[in-house]
Amino acid sequence: MASSRPSYARIKEYLLSEIESGAYVAGDRIPAENALATQFGVSRMTANKAIRDLVQKGLLVRRVGSGTFVSQRKSESSLFDIRNIADEIRLRGGEHSSQIIALKEVAASEEVAVFLGVRTGTRVFYSEIVHRENGVAIQLERRHVNPKLAPDYLQQDFERQTPNAILVARYPVTDVENSVEAMLPSDEEAALLEMSPSDACLLVVRRTWSGELLISYTQLLHPGKRYKLNASRNT
Repeated sequence: MASSRPSYARIKEYLLSEIESGAYVAGDRIPAENALATQFGVSRMTANKAIRDLVQKGLLVRRVGSGTFVSQRKSESSLFDIRNIADEIRLRGGEHSSQIIALKEVAASEEVAVFLGVRTGTRVFYSEIVHRENGVAIQLERRHVNPKLAPDYLQQDFERQTPNAILVARYPVTDVENSVEAMLPSDEEAALLEMSPSDACLLVVRRTWSGELLISYTQLLHPGKRYKLNASRNT
């Protein structure tokens, strides 16, 4: 009995299998449409359809005059789920590392005071950390924490545990407030994220609660070319 699957679906499945198995890695050129058409006994148009679908999904990228290549997959995070970024990276099979930029006590600015629910000038804890996946910077985390809720926050080993992991272990998250916007990084931010100042970033501004306690106010800056957010909620 003949297969009911469209011919282009067989080519897509083959290419996906090769990518997932590691036969093709980011930057590799895949066979040309003519070669795929011959291999699967279909028209070039059918092969083109399979490739176009994978380009639209972001798995392949076309380069005029050069061919079609496996794209660099972006790290991905859910907008709704509050996950430890180190766990996210490990689930993708990557290796997490962090670079501590600052750990200090600061006076809350008017903005921080409003978002953290304290008076302007209140002494609060501040951490600034660059998170990397396989050595590549994917997030600049700037977090303000109420010292009354975590008096030993600045003494933690943030190279072994992320701020998220440390705080959630004490105060399980019950509510979260997010805002997301695209922006250009400052020169300092671009340098920390090892990117061009002309490339866009995604900024997530987040507040988290545990019951009635407002735990932290965090700004998460991601290089747009290396990171994406989805709006699905895990159940």
